[in-house]
Amino acid sequence: MTEALVSTQWVADNLNKVRLIEVDVDTTQYDSGHIPGAVAFNWQTQLQDQVARDILSKEDFASLLGQAGVGADTHVVLYGDNNNWFAAYAFWQFKYYGHENVSLMNGGRKKWLDEGRPVTTEVPKYAPTSYTVKGVNAELRADRDYIKARLGKQGFGLVDVRSPAEYVGDIIAPPGMTETAQRPGHIPGASNIPWSQAVAEDGTFKSVEQLRELYGSKGITADNDEIVAYCRIGERSSHSWFALTYILGYKNVRNYDGSWTEWGNLIGNPIKKGPQP
Repeated sequence: MTEALVSTQWVADNLNKVRLIEVDVDTTQYDSGHIPGAVAFNWQTQLQDQVARDILSKEDFASLLGQAGVGADTHVVLYGDNNNWFAAYAFWQFKYYGHENVSLMNGGRKKWLDEGRPVTTEVPKYAPTSYTVKGVNAELRADRDYIKARLGKQGFGLVDVRSPAEYVGDIIAPPGMTETAQRPGHIPGASNIPWSQAVAEDGTFKSVEQLRELYGSKGITADNDEIVAYCRIGERSSHSWFALTYILGYKNVRNYDGSWTEWGNLIGNPIKKGPQP
């Protein structure tokens, strides 16, 4: 079975056996230097539908992977800046569309650079493939109706991974973000566990024990029947979804990629402001 989380040393030892894909918040980072052999996916133009507010369609996802020379059995390793925000988002899409042979590089771009490992500005070219999505793992995704039907139910864990200022409703989005909601606040019953609390100073995920304590202190445990994570547009929550699913091993964890930009725009949607009780 492919390890979901691999170290920078593992990547360095296996450069020629994997397809590296860099996915950055700042999409100019790749051109300034990247891991040798890595290609880049632009989260704004390549990992989102360019008309509807949605993730890529099955067909567009297959086309994107084919252009990158990824086959059904290719071991893909994803990494990026901001401690793997959008790399985790890409990982979630890979899993959603059934590509099992995919890993996230622990610590992302920051750790690779901090360790003084080699980078290049050379853009590799790979022969295109004919990639086919064999199935959709719909159980990895939550939508607004899924959440509404479970609000207030025993055993339903809802994790708001945004900053405390976003959660309490002091701000609608982080500074400079243009895709926002009309109303601030959080989904009723959500626990505020900012994504950044799940990582150490070097950008790697904290230990199993630390993560179990972090989430458990807010009532998110293995005993939850279901867990949903959300943020503003689904990238930070993908990071927390990864931690809950692949490091803690919790079952039935979904990512609500509509997140606050959708929830805070809907007429009649329940919203709360202020700190959690």
